[in-house]
Amino acid sequence: MSLIDPEIMPLLSLLAWLVLELLGILHALHALMHVRTSQGTIAWVIFLLTFPYLAVPLYWVVGRSRFSGYVHGRRAGDERLRKLAESMHRRLRRYEIVIPDEDAFARAAMVLGGLPFTRGNALELLINGEEMFERLFREMRQAREYLCVNFFIVKNDQLGLRFQQALIERAQAGVKVWFLFDEFGSHKLPHRYLRTLRDAGVECRSFGTNRHWWSRLQVNFRNHRKIVVIDGKTAFLGGLNVGDEYLGRDVRFGPWRDTHLQLKGPAVQAVQMVFLEDWFWASEAVPQLLWTTRPEAADQVAAIIPTGPADPADSWQLVVAEAANSSRHRLWITSPYFVPDEGVLTALQAAAIRGVDVRILLPERADHLLVWLSAFSYYEQSIPYGVKLFRYHRGFLHQKVMLIDERLAAVGTANLDNRSFRLNFEITAFSPDPRFVDEVSRMLALDFKHAREARVEDFTQSSFLFRAACRAARLLAPIQ
Repeated sequence: MSLIDPEIMPLLSLLAWLVLELLGILHALHALMHVRTSQGTIAWVIFLLTFPYLAVPLYWVVGRSRFSGYVHGRRAGDERLRKLAESMHRRLRRYEIVIPDEDAFARAAMVLGGLPFTRGNALELLINGEEMFERLFREMRQAREYLCVNFFIVKNDQLGLRFQQALIERAQAGVKVWFLFDEFGSHKLPHRYLRTLRDAGVECRSFGTNRHWWSRLQVNFRNHRKIVVIDGKTAFLGGLNVGDEYLGRDVRFGPWRDTHLQLKGPAVQAVQMVFLEDWFWASEAVPQLLWTTRPEAADQVAAIIPTGPADPADSWQLVVAEAANSSRHRLWITSPYFVPDEGVLTALQAAAIRGVDVRILLPERADHLLVWLSAFSYYEQSIPYGVKLFRYHRGFLHQKVMLIDERLAAVGTANLDNRSFRLNFEITAFSPDPRFVDEVSRMLALDFKHAREARVEDFTQSSFLFRAACRAARLLAPIQ
């Protein structure tokens, strides 16, 4: 027997419908004020007003594209953090170089990242996982004061266990170890892994989207950075996470092509500041770190450019677009994903039309099906304009590297997709040093030898179902 009077069922149904419509309208207004792109705003507003019972829950999961809470927490939460940042900037000013007026890209990158180009650095490319992790573990063993560690993905596999033991060994030797991981990227990391670290004295924190209970529903705003800082003197950053596939041990992917970077010198202070701000967000604590630095004999110029959804603008999107706009004869970019927005795509087209050698190196194999399919839908808007797309076929390509003419090279964590443009926290190191630029140029030239150039017919002459799948995947680019 029903506990609800059948006569009032229509009234309850009407009330429920009105509540859902009201929620749809309220969320549509939020989307109107906060979604960053016009295309995304239009899509969300229509979806929320038309199908609120489906759209409202989905909007809670993937709808937000601004991360103002991080900025508010960072600036208002602790006066010490602000003073440390100001002190670091003063110290770096001694090593800061003057950017020529004609170097528009370097000036733009420095403004967007908020950190200067400094001299006195030593940069070393670390190509692929074996070389990087051997170097990383060796340098970690030299730590005497502390380790700042941040990875997007950490796995409980052979490499992950070796990484765990490296952290434990340092902690038991009296070194302070702060370990930060992304709660979405490392969602499979078991509690026992973290418990073992904590029992050994390692301080562990996960990077979440905000400090409220409803943040668990939100899958955007991932900390995609991979950072290690050792005693404030040595830093590592780049594309490699902690897992066996990054050493080429996964049968599905085969050899894993990636690039990391080791830095010494003043630029390490900038990397350390990026870690500190992320750690403060996750823990509300400000660890005692070393902020003195001295120049390296290599005397290479470098800048650290952190980007993310807490920035006032879409910083990484602007960096890539300006790289294309300022290039004169060469722009080479490697990324596992190619899902450019209209601004970046137009800049790449315009550069190629000007005669710039625009090359985008992508993997032949897929690790995420939707973004892999989406890339094919851009063939018709890229290749006919002179943008050359290459597919790397010696295993899986995951590196994030950029080369602009003979004047600038970059290694970091950011991809050519909506997540890196607007939703992920990323970090990239730029350098105009001729030796470093030449080393990156030779590295990429070898990579292109192991790739095939894509043709527009690879998409246009494929089956209708494949083309339809690519088009459909592209529609989902904002949430991939």
